[in-house]
Amino acid sequence: MDDLADTGASPIERTRAQVRSASGDHTYRNTTKRNGHDSVFYRAPTTGILARLPPSWVPYAELIRLDKPAGTYYLYLPCLFSTLLAAPYVAPITSPLAVFYTSSLFFAGALIMRGAGCTINDLWDRNLDPHVARTRLRPIARGAISVQQAIPFLGLQLFAGLAVLLQFPSACFFYATPSLLLVALYPLAKRVTNYPQFVLGLTFSWGAFLGFPALGIDLLTNTPALISAACLYGSCVAWTLVYDMIYAYQDIRDDLKAGIKSIALAQQANAKAFLTAVSAVQVGLLVGVGASLGVGPVYYFLTCGGAAATLEYMIREVNLESVEDCADWFRQGAWITGGAISFGLFVEYLVQYFDMFGDQGRKREAMKVEAAPRSLLQQR
Repeated sequence: MDDLADTGASPIERTRAQVRSASGDHTYRNTTKRNGHDSVFYRAPTTGILARLPPSWVPYAELIRLDKPAGTYYLYLPCLFSTLLAAPYVAPITSPLAVFYTSSLFFAGALIMRGAGCTINDLWDRNLDPHVARTRLRPIARGAISVQQAIPFLGLQLFAGLAVLLQFPSACFFYATPSLLLVALYPLAKRVTNYPQFVLGLTFSWGAFLGFPALGIDLLTNTPALISAACLYGSCVAWTLVYDMIYAYQDIRDDLKAGIKSIALAQQANAKAFLTAVSAVQVGLLVGVGASLGVGPVYYFLTCGGAAATLEYMIREVNLESVEDCADWFRQGAWITGGAISFGLFVEYLVQYFDMFGDQGRKREAMKVEAAPRSLLQQR
């Protein structure tokens, strides 16, 4: 490694070379000082799911963040929201088994495509990640996976995602394909705007449009469904701004030094006021979802009220000066706010499935939803 230093190799090259040359050793160190960090350590995982994998698989599992599932949950939840939202408005009403099957397919797709998004992101950021403490030991940044290895792996991920997509009705292919452009463009947003989280929100929230066609409702011919899906999409975009701004606070010092743009830097002076305002937009759009579909009080109390209560609690409690606290609240947000919204939608679905208020037929008629073609999903 001294030879590399003598030849004037860059700090990034030295980091990668040290990792590659440390074969047979599970601990790697780079003593190059970067952004105030005196040393870089990579230790092969000894606990958790990664420790159970063959060593050659570990870098690829790290690349897709297999051990960090919060991102998968955030990508999946808009799909779940829209599925639960659409389910009562199909004639005949969607069965619980069909809802479960559809939701399971969406989860498989989210797991695969979140990994593909991480691969794309790390390819774009391979020369930025070494300058940020949290990301400098990612597999591509540290040289454990080369660009030549990552690109075929990405192709495999996209093929697997396509295989899942083809299990849905054909209309879903039309609605889902545009999201790939957003997946590819998000990493570039960090270079040109202080609000890359908005672009991430446009990407991660796309599932809000997919539950309807997955259950046979054509958004382009059904105005109430289109309005509700658009409101749900906007609400999920706002939610992404909230949770990813908290997430971005982990890197705020390194981002400033490396010239990486983020909403945390742009709104540093009034962070909690901004989070509160965006949360109000999120809840307001959830109210718009309910108004467009004519839902009952259960939805407003559990879904809208639950979202408002959990967001207020999170914003009040999170310590934006603590890296650990930001990471913890980012992970919890998927469960507390996402869980509250999902629970409210599920209860509303059950209320309408069992026709507890005797107005299910009226609501379907108001939406002008015809009996959809018997797709594989609806036959299950």
